[in-house]
Amino acid sequence: MSELPRRIVSSLRRFIGNRRHSKRVQARLSFTLTLSDPRVNSNGSRRLPRLDGHTLDVSSTGLALIVPAIRIGEHYLAGDERKLHVKLDLPTGPVEMKVATVRYESLEESREESGYLIGARIAEMSDQDRATYDRYVAKLMKRAPAD
Repeated sequence: MSELPRRIVSSLRRFIGNRRHSKRVQARLSFTLTLSDPRVNSNGSRRLPRLDGHTLDVSSTGLALIVPAIRIGEHYLAGDERKLHVKLDLPTGPVEMKVATVRYESLEESREESGYLIGARIAEMSDQDRATYDRYVAKLMKRAPAD
């Protein structure tokens, strides 16, 4: 999708309403992103290319990721349900997850943020990481003002 149609869809989403079913809450958390799970890497000496960023918001089912670039090497981070491995730094310690990208948009220079916003759906997490993440999100939801 080129930039103009993406902007039109983004504007329509703001005008018509958001299709998201899970309530999101703002949270700025650091993360490291790779194209595949570094724990499954068969060649222990080769480091996977990674990208560091931060979240804009989180929910029980997904995250909004802010990254400085939309590619790692020649690989695009978004499109066709691309799966990414994310190591998210929660205040209680890191959790790891695989996410599927569902959309992305370039952030305008006039905003507080620069780079790209990637909307991602959580696809896989260990049971322990899921429990830790869900506790964190629930705690944020309790503090969030009602809309």
